[in-house]
Amino acid sequence: MRKFAKEYYNNLSKYLTLIRATGENARSFDFFEGIEKAGKLIKLQASSGCKLMFIGNGASAAISSHMATDFWKNGGIRAIAFNDSSLLTCLGNDYGYEYIFEKSIEMFAEKGDILVAISSSGQSENILKGTRSARKKGCKIITLSGFKENNPLFSIGDFNFYVPTESYGPVEIIHHSICHSILDTILKEKNG
Repeated sequence: MRKFAKEYYNNLSKYLTLIRATGENARSFDFFEGIEKAGKLIKLQASSGCKLMFIGNGASAAISSHMATDFWKNGGIRAIAFNDSSLLTCLGNDYGYEYIFEKSIEMFAEKGDILVAISSSGQSENILKGTRSARKKGCKIITLSGFKENNPLFSIGDFNFYVPTESYGPVEIIHHSICHSILDTILKEKNG
């Protein structure tokens, strides 16, 4: 067990050095520049009255809820996660599970809002549909994905973060840390 635990953390450390950050037209950034740019985008849009919207499935939904709460409670930025169980089961029943985020975004998104789309595989159809819906509404988009680098989510955001492993645990841990890093960077600049 000890050997596995050591290998697990060594791999996490390695993955952290291999995160890819891109912008529109697949322009690559240094990872830390990507954090800075995403933070500046959120600050700018929030100062104009725009909000953050988070979407994700499973553990990514938990990250979405946690980060939406932290952004508004600690960061003073309006934020919401579309993963209330009644909302999801209603929309899933009436429209189909692949439309649950698309329908929420159609109803609540406004031009200039920011969608944070989190998917370990980057291939979840409901996340992709939600992201396309946000783009149609004039929203900015930040994506977090993993598994295969050519996953469709990694190429459709204004800022994209990709974790290079096909193991759920490390992808989820690093996605969560990226979100916290963006928020903590905003708070550090705000509080000096």
